[in-house]
Amino acid sequence: MSTETPQQTRSVPKPVFTDAEAGAKEFPSSMSRRFNYFTPAKRRASVYEDVTIDVQPDPARHLTQGWIYGFADGTRGYPREWTALKSGNWHLFLDPNEEWEQTIYRNNANVVRQIQQNIENAKAARSFQGWNRAWVGVVAKHVSAWAHVEHGLGMHVYTPAQRDAPTNMINNALAVGAVHKLRFAQDIILYNLVLTDEIEGFDGRAHIATWQDDPIWQPTRKVVEELTATRDWAEAFFATAVVFEPLVGELFRSEFVMQVAALQGDFATPTLFGAGESDVSREQRGARALFGMLAEDDEHGSANRATMQGWLEKWTPRCAEAGRQLQPIWSQVSEKAVRFEDSYEHASRRFGDFLSELGLETPKEA
Repeated sequence: MSTETPQQTRSVPKPVFTDAEAGAKEFPSSMSRRFNYFTPAKRRASVYEDVTIDVQPDPARHLTQGWIYGFADGTRGYPREWTALKSGNWHLFLDPNEEWEQTIYRNNANVVRQIQQNIENAKAARSFQGWNRAWVGVVAKHVSAWAHVEHGLGMHVYTPAQRDAPTNMINNALAVGAVHKLRFAQDIILYNLVLTDEIEGFDGRAHIATWQDDPIWQPTRKVVEELTATRDWAEAFFATAVVFEPLVGELFRSEFVMQVAALQGDFATPTLFGAGESDVSREQRGARALFGMLAEDDEHGSANRATMQGWLEKWTPRCAEAGRQLQPIWSQVSEKAVRFEDSYEHASRRFGDFLSELGLETPKEA
């Protein structure tokens, strides 16, 4: 007698393909053994493109059900109305620096390591004791005060702007800019602490009163605070990278600190501020790509150029005045390396060159 259980025949529904399932749509690389759902800038996608493009979802591309989150006032996702500029395709912007999470840590670690090595070398060579005494006061008051500028722009201009920008590629570029500025502000304050220990009589708190009360810095402080109150994310980035940096930032960092320091016996401070200049150069490359793309937009280019020209008329007089008010600092060093008029002319020329690349006119104030 058999004790085996009879095998049952099960009825399994047969799959029916409707072309609505995942994988049905054809992409540029559908037939490739290396899958991509976007067209890379070159023959092969870079790591930057792989980890950045479409990481932030967008109803204009993949979210067919619309934004899946919103705010209490009914605003959803990343509204295009958060800037006056328009684009037929915001996703065309790719950061020429190809910045993403890994580059933040790698680049900043390299910068901090180099700065620390330079400072340690300066301490070992006892170079701080050879500084011109007038220069000691300038560094304590004015050079250290620049940390407040970088912190304000990084924390309260770039950080909010990166949240409001409509694509992950723009978000990343602005986020990296914020990190660079916050790191540079920290570098200056840490350097200030080193100088307090190394130089007798160095006032490590002088920069606070300088930033808050010195008339030389109040126009700069006013512009920075006005930038922090700008809600249009593109205007905030434009006014900072395109207007403020050439007319105020580069004027002070490059045309003063890096030109004057060596004649005062200081070979350490220029290396610190050179790192800040390098950061700004990276941000401005991104600004050229973004605002150049918007200025040449097939549908909105003319209107965008008019909007950006309006921003220039608004911010150029403020930044030009802030830059000119820094003039007395040039006369506070005993060894003159460059005249303020020459420094301002160089900064204004770079500003004009930047605008010409974007097809914009240089305001008369510059």
